[in-house]
Amino acid sequence: MRLTPPARIVIASRESKLALWQANHIQDRLQRIYPQCLVAILGMTTRGDQILDRTLNKVGGKGLFVKELEQALERGEADIAVHSMKDVPADLPAGFSLMVAGEREDARDAFVSNQFATLAELPSGAIVGTSSLRRESQLRARFPHLKVAPLRGNVETRLRKLDERQYAAIILAAAGLIRLGLAHRIRALFAPDESIPAVGQGALGIEYRAERDDLASWLMPLAHQSTMFAVLAERAFSKHLGGSCDVPLGCHAVFDGEILSLSGFVASPDGSQLIRRSLTGALTQAEELGATLAQQLMDNGATEILAALGSYPVSHSGK
Repeated sequence: MRLTPPARIVIASRESKLALWQANHIQDRLQRIYPQCLVAILGMTTRGDQILDRTLNKVGGKGLFVKELEQALERGEADIAVHSMKDVPADLPAGFSLMVAGEREDARDAFVSNQFATLAELPSGAIVGTSSLRRESQLRARFPHLKVAPLRGNVETRLRKLDERQYAAIILAAAGLIRLGLAHRIRALFAPDESIPAVGQGALGIEYRAERDDLASWLMPLAHQSTMFAVLAERAFSKHLGGSCDVPLGCHAVFDGEILSLSGFVASPDGSQLIRRSLTGALTQAEELGATLAQQLMDNGATEILAALGSYPVSHSGK
C-alpha cells in the first residue's frame, strides 16, 4: 500500500539557537522526503529556558524542557516535537510516542577553556562550570582539588560566561558545539571511560501523539536503526534506576555490527562513591541489556546511593 504523503507538518521546538538548529534539521529532512509538504516550525519558550538561576534537579528536572512542547501537541498546535534525547525523561507521559531520528552526533563531553588545554592542567581551586550532576560527580571523583560551580543557560550564554572569566573551564556536550559550528571552541574531548555521557546524548528524538499512526509512518524514513537500539539501551538503564536530574548517572552504548557494548555508572553527587559496570550483547536485545546493566549496578552498591538520594526506583519499591 502506497503511503499518502502529508500535506502539512508543524514542528514544536524550543527557541534556543541549538533547539532551532535541530528543528530546522528535521524540517529539512522531511521536506526532502516529502517535497510537496509544508513543514513549519512553532517556536516556544519552556520553563527550563526561563529558570536559569538554579540547577535543573532543584526546579523539576529535565522534563521542564519538554512539557510545553507536549502541551502544544495535546492542543493540536503542532504535530511533532523535536528534542535532544538527553533532555527527554525516561518515562514519557501517557499518550505520547517517541522515535530516535537520524544517526547520532558525537556523544562525548567536551572540555572548553581559553587558558588550559586539559582538565589535568587546571590548578587547585580552579572553577569548572557544568550544568549536570552526572558531569560533576565524575569530575569530583577524578579531580577533587577542583571547584565545580553551576552553569545554566544556552550554549552561547555558557561560552560568554567562560569568556568573561567566571570559570577557568566549562564542560559541554560536544554535539551541541558541533551542530552550532562551534567545534573550534573544543580544547579536548573526554573519552567515554573518562566521562560517561548522558543517556541519549548526541541523538535527536521526535515526539508525537501515540494515536497518530499516520505520523509514525511518515517519520519512519528518518529512523537510524543502530542509533535507535543504542538509545533504547541507555533509556532502559535510566528507567530501571529511576533516572532523574537528582541522580548522578550516565550510560553510553556503542554498536559494532550486531553487537552492542554498554557502560554505565551511578555516583554520589560529591563523587566519593562511584559504581561502574559494562556489558556486551546483541543489538536487538538493547532494552534488556540496559535493564540488566542497571541491575548489576544496584546489586553492587547503587541501591544504597539511590536510597541516600531519596531516588530508589519505583519499579523496585513495591509500588
